[in-house]
Amino acid sequence: MTAPTVSDLILTISCPDRKGIVGAVGASITAQDCNIVESAQFFDQSSGGFFMRVRLTPPEGRDTAAFARGFEPVATAYGMQFDVNEVDRRPRVVLMVSKTGHCLNDLLYRWQVGQLGMDLVAVVSNHETWRKRVEAEGIRFLHLPVTPDTKPQQEAALEALIEAESVDLVVLARYMQILSSELADRHRGRIINIHHSFLPSFKGARPYHRAHERGVKLIGATAHYVTADLDEGPIIEQDVTRVDHAMTADEFVAAGRDVESAVLARAVRYHIERRILLNGSRTIVFR
Repeated sequence: MTAPTVSDLILTISCPDRKGIVGAVGASITAQDCNIVESAQFFDQSSGGFFMRVRLTPPEGRDTAAFARGFEPVATAYGMQFDVNEVDRRPRVVLMVSKTGHCLNDLLYRWQVGQLGMDLVAVVSNHETWRKRVEAEGIRFLHLPVTPDTKPQQEAALEALIEAESVDLVVLARYMQILSSELADRHRGRIINIHHSFLPSFKGARPYHRAHERGVKLIGATAHYVTADLDEGPIIEQDVTRVDHAMTADEFVAAGRDVESAVLARAVRYHIERRILLNGSRTIVFR
C-alpha cells in the first residue's frame, strides 16, 4: 500500500533583525518534526529588516494551520510577519490584456507546458482581440470595455471577479489601462505589471520607434508590483538586450517584445513560488 504523500511547506518571514532569529526558526521547525530542504535569508542594513524563505517537509498530519499554530510563539517573540503555504497549492491567477498579445501568449504557453504552477481563472480584456485564443485553451474570457465614464463600473466588475474566484494574483500582460489608486492599494503586492524600461525617457505612444530615432543601444523591460504611483511600484525583475544601428524600428519592437515576455514570466514564477518579500519600496527576491 502506497503511503500518502505530504506536500512540502513554504515559510516566509519578515521582521526587524536581531540575534537568534535563525536559531529560533530552526528550533521551531525541528520541534514540529519538520525537515528543512531549502533555506535563504537576507539582512537589509538600510532598513534593519530580516527576511527569510524556508521550504520544509512536514510529518503526516502537519498541515499549514497546524504548523502556523506551532510557529506562532516564535513569531510573537521576534515580531515576525510570516506566511506558510503548501507547495502544491496553486495560486489562482487572472491575466489582463489589451490588444498586444505577446506576453499573454507566452504566459499561456508556459502555463500549458507546466512551467508556471498556477490555476488560470480567467483572462480579462478591454478588447475582444484575444477571445478565440483564450477560449481555445478552455479558459474563461471576460470582456470588460472601459471608458473614462465607465471606469468605476468596470473596476467593480473586476473586483467582483477577484472576490468570487478567490484570486491570489492579477497579471497585467500588456494591459494598457491605468488602474485606480483604490484598486492598487487594496491589492498591494498582488498585481504585477510589465513595461519597457525606457521610462521616463520615452513616455506615451510608440516608445520603441522613438528610441530607434535616438539611436538607443539597449532595450529592456521591468516587471513590478502595481501601486498608486504609476510605474513606480517595487521592482521584481528586469533584463536588457542589445540593439544597434543596423536594426529597423520594427526589429526594435520585436526585440522588446521578447525581453518583456521573458521578464514578466520570471516575475510571475517568483511570485507564485513565494520567492518575493516586500521591503518598503523594494523587493527581496530569493531566486
